Amino acid sequence: MSRPIYLDYNATTPAAPEAVAAMLPYLTDHFGNPSSSHAYGWTADEAVAQARERVAALLGAEPRSVTFTSGATEGVNLALRGAAAVYGGRRHHLVTVATEHKAVLETCAALERDGYEVTVLPIRRDGLLDLDRLAAAVTDKTMLVAVMWANNETGVLQPIPEIAGIAHAHGALLMTDATQAVGKVPVDVEAAGVDLLALSGHKLYAPKGVGALYVRARGPRVRLAPQLTGGGQEDGLRGGTLNVPGIVGLGVAAEVAAERLAADARRQRRLRDRFEAAILDRVSGARVNGAEAPRLPNTSSIRFSRLTTARLLPALRMVAAATGSACQTKTAQPSHVLTAMGLSREQSFGTVRFSLGRPTTEAEIDQAVEEVAEAVAAVRRANRAA
Repeated sequence: MSRPIYLDYNATTPAAPEAVAAMLPYLTDHFGNPSSSHAYGWTADEAVAQARERVAALLGAEPRSVTFTSGATEGVNLALRGAAAVYGGRRHHLVTVATEHKAVLETCAALERDGYEVTVLPIRRDGLLDLDRLAAAVTDKTMLVAVMWANNETGVLQPIPEIAGIAHAHGALLMTDATQAVGKVPVDVEAAGVDLLALSGHKLYAPKGVGALYVRARGPRVRLAPQLTGGGQEDGLRGGTLNVPGIVGLGVAAEVAAERLAADARRQRRLRDRFEAAILDRVSGARVNGAEAPRLPNTSSIRFSRLTTARLLPALRMVAAATGSACQTKTAQPSHVLTAMGLSREQSFGTVRFSLGRPTTEAEIDQAVEEVAEAVAAVRRANRAA
């Protein structure tokens, strides 16, 4: 049996061959601890420094502003909790958005239990944040505004430079979860005015278990209190022996992403549009969530009437897709993202996220259309017969 067509690249990506090849020597020959003061350690330390430069280049940042983490969830926690520990004495207010990843929402909820005031803003039906609402919510007591660059379920892109301007007008920091944006759309932290940015390697063809946090180093410098202590690694910001092979893989993946960014985006947008047009033509009652807003070039959130994904996905044996965030697939609750966009419980439970990647082919897209159309028809027939 052939493998299903993989259309779940927002959940995770295969490691790029270039990244794997670069990592292998650091699992065997160059196995030194980068904190060690001998040749093995120096070799590892040089590899980490080169990876830091490559990740910084993808972000338009200074290398010293990049801290390596285990992934975006750790980066988000370090950014939010670390900023609260430094700035929370005089600014006890945070602003975020209802469609954020749970890593942000649950960390904000934890800070709220610790005594911070948290404002969670609604969004418009197209998935975009209302900037007037944001401007009304941010005050001189606001410590930080947290808005994700690109939504992981719908692909909707928020206007980060404008959001940063509103935050900075009140002296607040802007933190963005850019996990889905980095490597798919241009991300320039300086041009956008970002103070803190979290990313995960496995979303951009690096291995799992490695990520990075951008922390503005000047103009002004942002200070954070470490959340993992012991060892003093990463300039004291994140204790623990560095994952050198993973970091090397992330660096190479970042370099490849920078080189291929424009071409990959053009190609994936063309394939996504081909997929959506065919689905809307073939399947009655299908609608694209967030279609009116700027979106990632690879992401398509489609809702199907008169069925649930609990029935559709098992019928869709030859297409690997998702109901939404991979972090929430084991819950029986409707997507908080789609609910915030005004979709009903029924519409949320009828939504599938298809996300394309670098390896996706035109033939796969055309075959996926056939598979989806047949599966929807089969489920609807079964529902009528029940």
